[in-house]
Amino acid sequence: MRWLGLLLVVAAPAWAQDEPSLPELKGEARARLQNLDQHLEDWDLEGAKRELAALEAIAPADVAPVAYYRGRVAFEEGRYEDAVAQFKLAGLSDRPGGWVRLANETQGIVGSMQVAESAHFVVRYPAGRDAVLVPWALEALEAAHAAMLRDLGYAPPGKTRVEFVSSAAELATVSTLSRDAIRTTGTIAICKFNKLMVTSPRSVLQGYEWLDTLSHEYVHLVVSKKSRNTVPIWMHEGLAKYLESRWRGRSSRDMSPSTLALLGSRVRSNQLVPFEKMHPSMALLPTAEDAATAFAEVYFALKLIDAEGGPRALERLLTTMASGVSDRAAVEQVMKRRWPEFERAWMASLRNQPYPKGLIPPSSHERKQLTDGSQPRKKGREVSFGDFHEVKETDARRAAHLGELMRERRHMTVAAEFYGRAHKLVGDRYESVSNKYALTLLELERFEEAAKVLEGSLALHPGSVSTNVHLGRIYLRGRRWQAAKDAYLEALSVNPFDPEIAVGLSAAAAALGDAALQTRALEMAKTLLEVDDAALAGVVAAFTRAPETAFVDLDEPDGG
Repeated sequence: MRWLGLLLVVAAPAWAQDEPSLPELKGEARARLQNLDQHLEDWDLEGAKRELAALEAIAPADVAPVAYYRGRVAFEEGRYEDAVAQFKLAGLSDRPGGWVRLANETQGIVGSMQVAESAHFVVRYPAGRDAVLVPWALEALEAAHAAMLRDLGYAPPGKTRVEFVSSAAELATVSTLSRDAIRTTGTIAICKFNKLMVTSPRSVLQGYEWLDTLSHEYVHLVVSKKSRNTVPIWMHEGLAKYLESRWRGRSSRDMSPSTLALLGSRVRSNQLVPFEKMHPSMALLPTAEDAATAFAEVYFALKLIDAEGGPRALERLLTTMASGVSDRAAVEQVMKRRWPEFERAWMASLRNQPYPKGLIPPSSHERKQLTDGSQPRKKGREVSFGDFHEVKETDARRAAHLGELMRERRHMTVAAEFYGRAHKLVGDRYESVSNKYALTLLELERFEEAAKVLEGSLALHPGSVSTNVHLGRIYLRGRRWQAAKDAYLEALSVNPFDPEIAVGLSAAAAALGDAALQTRALEMAKTLLEVDDAALAGVVAAFTRAPETAFVDLDEPDGG
């Protein structure tokens, strides 16, 4: 077969500027090449592999088109060294923004990672403390797999690849998203290239909802594959946000109070983010507040479709779009109303939400303060005057500072009085005030009062690691084993690198007779503390006697 002229334009991501100059193909070879390219655009890797095999049967193996697409398929299967070799065979150069550079750098980051598998997932992760992520990640992902089969009627064929990276810089490298975009919007995970790329929680100062995030990115993968990559960004993110916590089962979550409060303020001031501005990625919006607002908007759009679109509305929506119907036409079919009517209903639902009064500061883990993940910090007695910078009310901030001063000097009764004064002024609004007040009450052995303060704080700041850890201590003292287990699991789902969480969870599991959970939690603690069984037994004993002081002056890895 002769290779003449120039081929069709190869469909590649916008960042890739080095598509090969390919000779024109004719007849069946050209058709196969076009089909292969379309399968990749549709996120249909299995279809692409079939077309590639058919193309290889009729075309020389070393010509640019075959080598290029062999490289694309290898890259999307995680065979990065093979991808580099094929891209070079296709004539691509090693340059920024190109496939060779991407495959090379991805191999440099991922190639030495550890590997773990479950029935439907393959997880790669850095050696060391990140090993503690694996059992929880696979468990949550398998639950998400089952949930998406129920909700969307689809599961990707084969095993889905998940790659944990160590930092925002590594995420930028493997995803092609810029570091500035990642830091501006707090992006910590991406679904792209037929895989999930997730930043380790140890690279975020207070952790983040990493298990929900894994599920969120998996929903993106399911949506892309089921719809043949026809879903626009607004609907994609709406589905992922709406369904991200379905892996939890009955405890599936709604929007956080701080996000609801932000959305409410944007609705009242008419400062919503139009669907069109969400393209091509939420991560490219100007600010983190814009991104949070956009996520909340599309969450309620998809919630409305699910509630009023009839049986299996979301599954029918994706099936309709996979057939080539536009997003607006698909919504009209499922909702049985014209698009302007849907928009009015959606806006009415936004206006009618029971928004909190005034803005609520985001919880510490919602801020996603990125670090390089390398510096441990002391847990100590959790004394810090900088925790109250977010407190806007002058009298409350002054009282909280005085409480911290008294607590540092071990005048606990006086400290509790000042903290109580601050808490009375601001209620549950500030996570820092509530936790410092509760810690002081704990040291005074006023356990019921401390629990009441912390439980009130969780209403406005669900998922707070500090709040759940402190509640776990109280519940263990009160022999409320199931409540303690739930509190520690919630803390773990945000920051799995605090050894107190692992030790506390093991204690709750032991009391409940859950041997499997106890064993997993103890192995987690041993990995985090880097101790042998005998030393771990000593830590557990110290924690049982006095959980408030068992980890004082212990180096905590990565934002613990």
